[in-house]
Amino acid sequence: MTARRADLLRMRRRAQLLDPPAARDTAAGNSAPNDPTAVVHRMLAVQAQDFGAACWALGARSPGSTRDDVLAALDAGSIIRSWPMRGTLHFVPPADLRWMLGVTTTRMVAGLTARHRQLELESADFVRARDIVTDALAGGGRIGRAELMALWEANGIATAGQRGYHLIYFLAQTGVLCWGPTHKTQQALVLLDEWAPPATARQLEPDAALGEFLLRYLLGHGPATVKDFVWWTKGTMAGAKTAIAVLGDRIGRLEVDGVEYLVAAEHADGGEQAEDRGKASRAAVDLLPAFDEYLLGYQDRSPVIDDAHFTIVVPGSNGVFAPILVSKGRVAGTWRRTTASTSVAVEPLPFGRLTAAERAGVKRAATAYGRFLGLPATVTAEG
Repeated sequence: MTARRADLLRMRRRAQLLDPPAARDTAAGNSAPNDPTAVVHRMLAVQAQDFGAACWALGARSPGSTRDDVLAALDAGSIIRSWPMRGTLHFVPPADLRWMLGVTTTRMVAGLTARHRQLELESADFVRARDIVTDALAGGGRIGRAELMALWEANGIATAGQRGYHLIYFLAQTGVLCWGPTHKTQQALVLLDEWAPPATARQLEPDAALGEFLLRYLLGHGPATVKDFVWWTKGTMAGAKTAIAVLGDRIGRLEVDGVEYLVAAEHADGGEQAEDRGKASRAAVDLLPAFDEYLLGYQDRSPVIDDAHFTIVVPGSNGVFAPILVSKGRVAGTWRRTTASTSVAVEPLPFGRLTAAERAGVKRAATAYGRFLGLPATVTAEG
């Protein structure tokens, strides 16, 4: 691994709040958050189609927090879940969701025209579905997905064959609904205007919103390429160029192996302090969840994983990402867990034999995962 590639991995780990607490930057303006709500603010959007995995994504970045802490933040409305981009569920800060939708909604909805036609969903169906759910939830109501489907069916709106999913998605994409407080093992749907009132939302002009999107992406994911950002937002290259122009000298650049990466200027550090943090970062071992932003948050994943190993993490290239074992900033394997009522067993599945230091790191990471769940953890094999 080249020195510059090592720098890139170190900087990404720091941006993604994966450094050990002792190695985190405490310089003015760069103190690392240590609770789930602050993690979501730093990352802007954390992929969350797998609810349990997404909860651990926050826990892994806020050492000492528990799953109950994440659920409490959802119940308090300090984190919400919606489809801000790419047609994929993410945890996002409530104050930021509206301007994000302002950037992405038009393209996302336009891209579904043919699918809506296949499902025989017309404008009148969306209006009727909106009116029914708005009447049902007005005044602080909340409803589970199954209950909402039953409500629509009872009012003559068919929900079979993905029609119900697309109705929910459209109403979330257009700012009517979002996933809010916990409900059974998932979340309930609530009215966005009530759960995250417009008065508390950030108001950004279109160009400023593009700039904010890029800045927050780099703060929580950088260094990253322009193509990474365009892929992450499912935006356009023209929009990315506008964002770069808006940010000006708030963006730095880093060249690694002939590829130009963008980095938030405040994170483009160097010197002994960065090297000291880098030593702790390079020694760390992480057990990250399925669909974690550390791997998924970029179009080009080659800095952190080899092509041959990627097919193990995403078998069959079906878009389902396995939990990943990360060592020295690189994906070194996958892992799985078996949860019982009184304990959780973690089985590392490394691509190759782990060193003694890595095996010790796996045990520490497994202990942290168990603590997050409120269960004692064991490692069933050491790789």
